[in-house]
Amino acid sequence: MRPDTSGSPATLAGSIQGGPLTGVRIVDMTTVLMGPYATQILGELGADVIKIEPPGGDTVRGIGPSRNPGMGGVFLHTNRNKRSVVLDLKQAAGRDALLRLAADADVLIYNVRPQAMARLGLGYEEVARVSPNIIYVGVYGYGQRGPYAAKPAYDDLIQGAVAIPSLSTQAGSDVPRYTPNAMADRIVGMSAANAVSAALYHRQRTGEGQSIEVPMFETMAQFVLGDHMYGQTFDPPEGPAGYARLLNEHRRPYRTRDGHLCVMVYNDKQWKSFFDLIGEPEVMEGDSRFSSIGKRTEHIDELYRMLAEVMATRTSAEWTAVLEAADIPVMPMHTIDSLMADPHLNAVEFFDIVEHPSEGRVRSMAIPTAWSKSQPRVERQAPRLGEHSAEVLAQAGYSTAQIQALAAQAATFVPENISK
Repeated sequence: MRPDTSGSPATLAGSIQGGPLTGVRIVDMTTVLMGPYATQILGELGADVIKIEPPGGDTVRGIGPSRNPGMGGVFLHTNRNKRSVVLDLKQAAGRDALLRLAADADVLIYNVRPQAMARLGLGYEEVARVSPNIIYVGVYGYGQRGPYAAKPAYDDLIQGAVAIPSLSTQAGSDVPRYTPNAMADRIVGMSAANAVSAALYHRQRTGEGQSIEVPMFETMAQFVLGDHMYGQTFDPPEGPAGYARLLNEHRRPYRTRDGHLCVMVYNDKQWKSFFDLIGEPEVMEGDSRFSSIGKRTEHIDELYRMLAEVMATRTSAEWTAVLEAADIPVMPMHTIDSLMADPHLNAVEFFDIVEHPSEGRVRSMAIPTAWSKSQPRVERQAPRLGEHSAEVLAQAGYSTAQIQALAAQAATFVPENISK
């Protein structure tokens, strides 16, 4: 929210009432997944997120099954609590409209390369000229001080660049593999949402806006190396890189007599309980390899190999009962289908069937955090392309005739079946 000399922040049209970011307006120029995931988080926290889309719409609109063009499942789960405005930023009229929206915004966030923003005339200096205390956030591949600055980036490329596929081979995979979800996009998206929230707090205290870059490569390098720099942390090194427990080929769901289970025997108490459970209580005291967490990490291959062999002797239900009775952590190995039927998720009402204005009945996921005050809420499902173009431009001071003129020259798009 903008600093207010009266001491009370203005509530902006479109904000979700009650959320912690109520009164914050965000001009969201991001597309695909990483940036939209960040802005969905901010929208769920109460911000008024104005999603700026090119005339063809966000590319991710076309991914996955859909009931109507441009409303695929991935888009629906990454763009709720937003208002969609179409602007052709390559036209002067579209760029002018964007700057007019930025003048009344707290945050502008984008995820194209900075060079593209400069070519559009929407670099930090141009935007700050119309909104001096704006928080201007770029979420893109690489920090701008290094030789990769202008390179394109996608989730797969970044996963490879930070060694994730090579770690999979160290952990026993026959070939290098990407993690089978858009992990880099979502982790960096969360980092961007954190950066925006912290910058808003900084501005509330100081009145200062600023430019922020959230690079994928550096963010994910920190994420991976926090575990795997390991002995290379020290200068000179105290051992090789790579956290041995995480890289062990037997660190995987354990095969039981009739399926798989996820079991985590970790601390001294849990290992003692486990050895008692399998009838070998003397191991903890009698075998120095397993007497402490440090020693167990050194001999993790032998330990996990033994655990895998023992787990194969009983059914999943049998193991679940005895492990839970011994207070040893155990969970099922879900599939996507069984995860959606998980009894805990159902008990906390994680899934809900909602009526989307254009898509009919859709399954929606709850906001995972619970707040005693200012609980975030889902107020809007993902918007149709240009659904709010007329509404938002009118709030920015455009007359009906001016909006119609912008639409006539294809600088904006207003769906015919949506009331102006």
